[in-house]
Amino acid sequence: MNIRKMNEILEVAQAVPYRPAVSIIMPLSASIGLTKEFLHSVKSIIARVERELLATYPADLADTVTDKIRNLINNLTIDTARKSIAIFVSPVYEKVIYLDIPLEEKIMIDETFAIRDLVYAQDQAASYLLLLLSGNESRLFLGNNESMLKIDAGLPESAEAFENDIAERVANFSDMSDRKEIVMEKYLHHIDQVLGKILQTYRLPVFVMGTSRIAGHFKHLTKYATDIRHYIHGNFDASNIETISKALLPAIHAWQEEKQNKMLQKVQDAADEKKLAEGIHDVWRDSINNNGRLLVVEKDYSYVGYHGSNETVIGNAAELSGDSGTIKDTVDLIIERVLRFGGEVSFVQNDALKSHRHIVLIRFY
Repeated sequence: MNIRKMNEILEVAQAVPYRPAVSIIMPLSASIGLTKEFLHSVKSIIARVERELLATYPADLADTVTDKIRNLINNLTIDTARKSIAIFVSPVYEKVIYLDIPLEEKIMIDETFAIRDLVYAQDQAASYLLLLLSGNESRLFLGNNESMLKIDAGLPESAEAFENDIAERVANFSDMSDRKEIVMEKYLHHIDQVLGKILQTYRLPVFVMGTSRIAGHFKHLTKYATDIRHYIHGNFDASNIETISKALLPAIHAWQEEKQNKMLQKVQDAADEKKLAEGIHDVWRDSINNNGRLLVVEKDYSYVGYHGSNETVIGNAAELSGDSGTIKDTVDLIIERVLRFGGEVSFVQNDALKSHRHIVLIRFY
């Protein structure tokens, strides 16, 4: 997870609650004419925000917030390398966050900022290391679900680099296959040493791609087996990034499924230890009481609620006669509360928590 980005999200979560809190999320396009298209879209969004604010809040308060949004937009530096932008404004706070993950356009005006999409993006933007092995070339990449960047790690160019670096006794071998095996082993040992140094900087899961023969050799000798998630067999010597990414995708999906299964096992363990709040009402209560170590929620689960008889009680907005006093997404408030008081948030696929009413909170105690 990008620590700097998560710290920015935590800053928004910890901002002093003050109505109206306006959250604007916009996708960015790398197409030509980005600025003109972006500013046209922004004008439309500002007009919409202004209408909604004026319908609910006094004109002077609505104007204050709208003017702050305009000033932020006018001073933006559009970075075409980024995928989305999030703007947060209230009468007492303002923040702009650039994101490397594409998000759909979203506007929310509520009592607190809508950070669910940002936290979800961070949760899904899992990084990894990819080691590409062959006798002709070895390459190392730093990747995520959006890009793959080659790392200049000092890997040997090929196994041939070790032809003249083997023991003298090898030169007398009549069996050239034995000689090749020793050369290959020295080559792979050196790659493993480089991988170890890289893992000291990037504590990330590793995927290894290569032919069955060379990947099998590496699997037998590596000291970092616990860091390697999957081996993908094939000859990728002449493959471009697009082909490599496509071949890697099934392993990435399997890894993500493994992560979700581990998360669901944490949920079950917490249930066995009687440390699990299940369903929106119990989760809300424990989040208000600052007793939330880990919130786990289905990625599309939301709940339109309203404040009940006291702050630990949440009701279903369907029980109200109008929209007054409703909370557009109670899950957003819970996420903000859990993060603010030191907890963590993770998402799982829809219906993965069906038996737990779609949302759970693992308590501190």
